[in-house]
Amino acid sequence: MSEHRFIPHLSQDEIADIQSRGLQWTVKHSFENSPFYEAKLREAGVEPGDVTSLDDITKLPFTTAEDLKAGYPLPLLAVPEADVVRIHGSSGTTGKRKILSYTQRDIDTWKHMFARCYELAGLTVEDRVQICVGYGLWTAGAGFQLGCEHFGAMALPIGPGMLEIQLQILEDLSPTCLCSTASMALLMGEEVQKNGLLERISLKKAIFGGEAHSEKMRKQFGEALGLEDSFDITGMTELYGPGAGLDCPAHDGVHYWADIYILEILDPNTLQPVAPGEVGEMVVTTLSKEASPLIRYRTRDLTRLIPGTCDCGVSMPRHDKILGRSDDMFIFRGVNIYPGQIAEVLGHVPGVSAEYLIQLTRRDGLDHMAVRVERRPGESADSDQALARAVGDEIRKHILVRSEVQIVNPGELPRSFGKTKRVQDDRADT
Repeated sequence: MSEHRFIPHLSQDEIADIQSRGLQWTVKHSFENSPFYEAKLREAGVEPGDVTSLDDITKLPFTTAEDLKAGYPLPLLAVPEADVVRIHGSSGTTGKRKILSYTQRDIDTWKHMFARCYELAGLTVEDRVQICVGYGLWTAGAGFQLGCEHFGAMALPIGPGMLEIQLQILEDLSPTCLCSTASMALLMGEEVQKNGLLERISLKKAIFGGEAHSEKMRKQFGEALGLEDSFDITGMTELYGPGAGLDCPAHDGVHYWADIYILEILDPNTLQPVAPGEVGEMVVTTLSKEASPLIRYRTRDLTRLIPGTCDCGVSMPRHDKILGRSDDMFIFRGVNIYPGQIAEVLGHVPGVSAEYLIQLTRRDGLDHMAVRVERRPGESADSDQALARAVGDEIRKHILVRSEVQIVNPGELPRSFGKTKRVQDDRADT
């Protein structure tokens, strides 16, 4: 096993010990310093002395996004405002944003956590990292840059969009690693192919995240950009930001930093633990976060734990990729459907790309689902009917619903520099 500068090699017992001590510290710190948490814990009948082991986490109340919005502008705050050196906000578009506070220690934890992700992806200080995610209030750009500089690679902080500049930097400064959403990587791949740049760029790796993706999507941008490998990164503003975990070169799950936060996988309806290997909602508790600690925070992200050790030699535990969000689910004719399920189905059909749009309408009191899917570049339109039939059959086979499938030309569906909107639900308008 290779030596790591940033990733510690810890046994399960050592991780459990760190988590037990961190849980006790977080509950005590939150109870004594955060009016929100003091009230929440008292309401649950819990005081710091009641938490003496990891098993006691089940005594603790849950924290939700609604709690953060209700506590606007500085929710959960557990330090004097004078100790806050930075704030970041969520990318929510409705109502008040979720604003999170950071002490200098929180920033240091975050940059070290993120440096682990670059290390796990096999980067070195010789790499050049083109950062194509949002800057400003969001954690994305700041996190990727912070971690890159702490790791020691060269950061090229471009931000999203600005395709002409992106392509110029790709060609002139020879970045070796691209950091973006999966949608942005797809878009960049299309532009590289369209402009005949593949032979003039030096990309070897991509680190992508921010939205659910399919393997077909990953393969598509990997081929278009000439990548040797790509890595799925996880994270959220509430949990420092991006960098909470990464899938390693073995690509058998996402290693998450269990010495920095506790991960529970719970049934989103009963809030009880699911059986090992079953899909549930990620619930996280931080172990050393000062300004905005999290106690059993419901992320709404869906995944499952992966048992055993990984072939890559890293001892940190793993969860599956983010399969979707419990609040992204839509109900169609009594069936619960996540957009990611449609993406997975497309992976079974040769001849179509990873780009799709689900449109929901209601006619004469009955719900209808149309799925628009782009044909793969180079495929003849003569096969559209057969492709539509194949996609429809796969959706019916795997998701048990009928849909109206339309195959459209490559590039016809809307593109996004960030998270692509996959579901258009117009049922309330009819």
